[in-house]
Formats: sequence, structure tokens, C-alpha cells
Amino acid sequence: MKRLPMLFIWVCLTLGVQAETLHLYTWADYISPEVVAKFEKQQGCKVVIDTFDSNESMYAKFKAGATGYDLVFPTAYMIQVMHSQGMLAEIDHKLIPNLPNIDPSALEKLKDTDMLHSVPYTLAYACIAVRGDKMKGQQPEPTWTMFDRAALAGRMTLLDDMRESIGAALKSLGYSINTRDETQLAAARDVLIRWKKNIARFDNEGYKSGIDSAEFLLVHGYSGDLFQVQMENPKVEILIPREGVTIGCDAMVIPKTAKQSLLAHALINFLLDPAIAAENMEWMGYYCPNKPALSKVSPAFLKNPAFTIPAELQSKCEVIEDLGPDLAKYSKVWDQVKAAR
Repeated sequence: MKRLPMLFIWVCLTLGVQAETLHLYTWADYISPEVVAKFEKQQGCKVVIDTFDSNESMYAKFKAGATGYDLVFPTAYMIQVMHSQGMLAEIDHKLIPNLPNIDPSALEKLKDTDMLHSVPYTLAYACIAVRGDKMKGQQPEPTWTMFDRAALAGRMTLLDDMRESIGAALKSLGYSINTRDETQLAAARDVLIRWKKNIARFDNEGYKSGIDSAEFLLVHGYSGDLFQVQMENPKVEILIPREGVTIGCDAMVIPKTAKQSLLAHALINFLLDPAIAAENMEWMGYYCPNKPALSKVSPAFLKNPAFTIPAELQSKCEVIEDLGPDLAKYSKVWDQVKAAR
């Protein structure tokens, strides 16, 4: 007779619930398939993963009444919004004995420092990647102003993400990515409209295959995604713009409508195991703020620019914040950029 995993037995006997199917809602390529398989084997369950391509589309789905997810991986600023609207359940710390593995310095960047309704999963940032081998004398530079290069017109992409792309334009001007100043936002709008004339499109997914194949020579993308591409193709060079970048902390949250809350807690705990976190980090290319796990990843991984922001640039990097009512100012700018020809 097959033995059931002990944690699974404990959950069932002590809490009277049978774990069956756990539904995740997360970003694409954001959890190692091998890690998922190990969790399924440990818990005797099935994990089903749906993906979203922006925090806004994820939020819109929940706002419209989505109830089918047990564990979601939003970015910190959106978690503030979801919490304020009563969408999130409290985290039961007793069910997550690996919680002390979280790096305290990561918690300092968040509003939910006590992890009452969210548990940090990754720290990442949006940067640029280039194919300098195809630029024909156009020396790549670590700066957002590369999107002004007419010689690269049609061979570049920007993220189809309001906060990231407006943030890049703001950084290029020396402004904060969280500014509320309408004059600064208008200046960023003009920069983005100028860049729009040079880019092939705003894009959240195709940039990965595009920079790999050299269809695109310069892309704006997420550090972990670009790391995955670079692992397959060393000709892809990752650059951290000298003006600074946006930092996003994605965290794990359990919706109030979750049907498998106990199993969701079990997965959070599983992902915080140092060996699992290290395996997951090396697969996806994002930093999991798990201090014991850092001793288990390869030295080469720690040196990759997609993983570690250079010390001299860290003071210029900012965490994306919830802007409350002022978010409407960004939406207005984004609409104007999208409508511009």
C-alpha cells in the first residue's frame, strides 16, 4: 500500500480537509516544473497553473469576480490595492515553519512587513537586454536613452506595462518612478511617445524569443526572464541602466475565496525551504529573498547582472508603490501614449 506523505496526513487529520487540486495564478515561467512535481508528490495533489501578463489584468479578473484561485503571485503595490479592498485572507504563520528564512531586508521594502496577508516570493527588476553582436558599430550603453536611437528603429520593444514603461521614462529624466508631479509625468509622456516611434511594439512576452533570435536588438524586460534567455544564448547581454531601475517584489497571497487555503499554506512553506528555493531560483533567474538558500546556489548565478544590481546603482533604484488616487494620473499618461501616432 502506498504511504501518504506525512505533511499531507497531518493536514488531513488535524484540519479535516483533503487536499486535491491547488490552483495557482502567476506570471509565466515563474515556478520550476520540477519543484511543482516534487510538491505534488509530497502532498499527493495536483497543481494547476494559470498565468497573467500584468498586475492590472490579474486585478481586473478578481474585480470581475474570479473565485477559482488558491494562491496568487502579485507585485507588492497591487497587493496593497487588493488588501485594501478586502480580497486577501490572513496568512497563518503556524502553518509556515519556514517563514523565518525570509530575508528581513526584503521585508523592509514592503508595506506588509509582518507578513499578515502576503509572503515575499521574489525581488526583481525591469532592465534592458541587447544583441551587441548585431548592432553593426552601435555600441550598446547601459542607459534608457538607447530607445532614442533611430538606427535601431523597429528592432526594439518596451514592456506593455504602465508603471514599468512610464517608470523607465521617468528614470531617464532623473525623476522618481512614484512621482505625483503632473509636470514630470507630462515630460515622461513626451519621452515615451518619442520612444514609441522607434519601437516595434509594447510587449510582455515576445521580447524573450525576439532578443534570442535577434529579431529585436534591444528589449525592455524582466530580469529573470532575460536571465532565462541568456542561459540559452550567451550572446544576449543584460544591462542595468545607469539612471536606475524599478524594483518589484512579488509575493504569495491567498484570496479570501480560496478553496484550498491549507494546501496554499503548504506550498508557501515548501517554496521557502532553502534547497527548494535555491533550485527554483536557478531555474527561473529571480532572487528569492531566502537567506539560507543563497548558500545553495552557484557562485556564477550570484554574479549574473540579472540577479544582483551593482552597488553603485542601488541608491537609484526604487520599489513601485501603490499611488492611491494619483494612479489616475499615470492611467491618463498611458492612454495618451497608447493613442499617439
